[in-house]
Amino acid sequence: MRARRAHPDTEGDIAVTVQPAAGVRARSQNQRRKRIVQAAAALASRGGVEAMQMRTVAERAGVALGTLYRYFPSKMDLVVAVVAEELDLLESSIERRPPKARTPARRAVDLLIRATRGLMREPELADALVRSLILSSVETDFGPRVTRMLLRVAAGDPDSVSDRQAALAAALSSVWVMELLEILKGHATIEQIQHRLEVAADRLLEDF
Repeated sequence: MRARRAHPDTEGDIAVTVQPAAGVRARSQNQRRKRIVQAAAALASRGGVEAMQMRTVAERAGVALGTLYRYFPSKMDLVVAVVAEELDLLESSIERRPPKARTPARRAVDLLIRATRGLMREPELADALVRSLILSSVETDFGPRVTRMLLRVAAGDPDSVSDRQAALAAALSSVWVMELLEILKGHATIEQIQHRLEVAADRLLEDF
């Protein structure tokens, strides 16, 4: 914001920059929220959801417990925020390096395997996120966001697809979540679920 203010020792006005207090406050709140989410993710990466005790998260983030509850009324709200952070990282990765496979199905699988490898670098965190998503009653946009990313890499424009295509992409997203559980339980390797996802994607996305 630019303001014109008269100076007593000069003739005319000079321009001075005034930083709106609301802008400073909003930036401070965003930074505080980010510290909280990062603290929660770090704790979950070492001990799962059980390690994300609200008091412990507050201490690690350097905020008062009451402040933490103002941002996140429950542990599950905090888990959802950590999930959103992970999705932000995945979207950034896709924007930097879009999948290059020739078919829509294989580009979709490329996206899902990239997400899988990223999550499995922190298996405790991945376990916390996936299990919480399945069991939590807290509303999250995890499924729709993954579906939209699948549509983006498969069709180019997520808004140009039919309802049927959107539903098929959502089904593939659900298959992926269940396959993640198989990895976390030690019942499958990334290579095995990649093969299964390729089979599923070839069928589900054959009309793209």
